[in-house]
Amino acid sequence: MDNVGIVVEDLDAAIAFFTELGMELEGRMLIEGAWAARVVGLDDGMRSEIAMMRVPGGHGRLELAKYHTPAGIRPEPERAPVNTLGTHRVMFAVTDINDTLDRLRAHGAELVGEVTRFEDSYLLCYLRGPSGIIVALAEQIG
Repeated sequence: MDNVGIVVEDLDAAIAFFTELGMELEGRMLIEGAWAARVVGLDDGMRSEIAMMRVPGGHGRLELAKYHTPAGIRPEPERAPVNTLGTHRVMFAVTDINDTLDRLRAHGAELVGEVTRFEDSYLLCYLRGPSGIIVALAEQIG
């Protein structure tokens, strides 16, 4: 797998959020033109900006995309529950789930449910980040 793409409303806020999770900004660029519109199936006037975030020392990457033309469309309902078909989430392994939550709350993150223990193996939680992105955190314990 090369990357997972996520459409966001505020690219700078999304970059700051995922940087706080330990990802690194690999690059940022404007994407436009007929070739790009054909690839994604939008009108020829399609114009977007992307930021590629990478996991340090790993192979995982997130492509954050802000669509300027046509503008991004809000899902219905805007804050769809996590069991909505087509909804995705990205999970991150963390060393201290409570510290990570505190740092992400400074970037507008909101807990979806609660921090829960899975057997003697993990502390887990889901949260919403910028543009309603669902992120899961997992802290290995025991």
